[in-house]
Amino acid sequence: MTRRVLTGITTSGTPHLGNYAGAIRPAIAASRQAGVESFFFLADYHALIHTADPAQVQRFTLEIAAAWLAAGLDPDQVWFYRQSDIPEVLELTWLLACVASKGLLNRAHAYKAATESNFTAGVDPDAGVSMGLFLYPVLMAADILLFKANSVPVGRDQAQHIEMARDMAGRFNHRYGELLVLPEAAIDDSVATLPGLDGRKMSKRYGNGIALFAPAAELRKRIFSIVTDSRAPGEPKEAEGSALFRLYQAFATPGETAAMRSAFAAGIAWGEAKQALFERIDAAVAPMRSRYQSLIADPAAIEKRLQEGATRARAIATPFLRELRDAAGLRRLS
Repeated sequence: MTRRVLTGITTSGTPHLGNYAGAIRPAIAASRQAGVESFFFLADYHALIHTADPAQVQRFTLEIAAAWLAAGLDPDQVWFYRQSDIPEVLELTWLLACVASKGLLNRAHAYKAATESNFTAGVDPDAGVSMGLFLYPVLMAADILLFKANSVPVGRDQAQHIEMARDMAGRFNHRYGELLVLPEAAIDDSVATLPGLDGRKMSKRYGNGIALFAPAAELRKRIFSIVTDSRAPGEPKEAEGSALFRLYQAFATPGETAAMRSAFAAGIAWGEAKQALFERIDAAVAPMRSRYQSLIADPAAIEKRLQEGATRARAIATPFLRELRDAAGLRRLS
């Protein structure tokens, strides 16, 4: 039985090594499994919640699309499209907004965090909160439900949104008939969460990332700035809990990882360990970096791919949205 898996790709910021190990690499591998139909979309509508710079929205869309293609995503084997090229998404957002309860949306993590922060600051709870932020879960539900996705890979912090999508789908189905598929959250605890330069989770928010396609010299410079302890060469070092070791493990074979673990126990110098990490990551990234640079240099080719993807996606979305409109009574009088 064919299973549909849908992955939303946020178009905010240049991708880093953590994005690759934690999202890009496993998602592309999963898309090659038998019996899976994979949908990948660039969430540029979502990006408008966080930035008001049009040039930045466009640039990040280009960079993220190029990154996924350079990493091996095959747009001929999956559905790869830009969210804003599918107008049916916004129409379904409204249909779902009309069945979603405000109480449900009040409990969304992002909205609660914003209002609690305002409360702490002694200002109006909704100060600076846009309707885009408030309705984010409805738009995300539309992204998922429009394509009848069975499974949505998310981190634990996003699992709530899948539950909210299920709630909205259930309410819609109760009112209009069993038309929407209730999705399941796919949470894989084995997926790598890479540490950044300071040991915290690698994140654009913390500014501790290592750009996935940084030139080799910049990559080496960033790796050599990873925070380590003061243990001297020859002094045994702990592999567990070491940001440097975890980064190495994410890109190395099991045999290479075992050898590095032994080197830590034998007291490898931090500079030597960082050089080994640089060489391991650069070997993995260099072929992708070359493809990425070629793709970035030809935005028209990426645009062509996205338009082809949108045509394929709308072949599914348009007739289904027509069915949903009809169920809701938005019909021709004849």
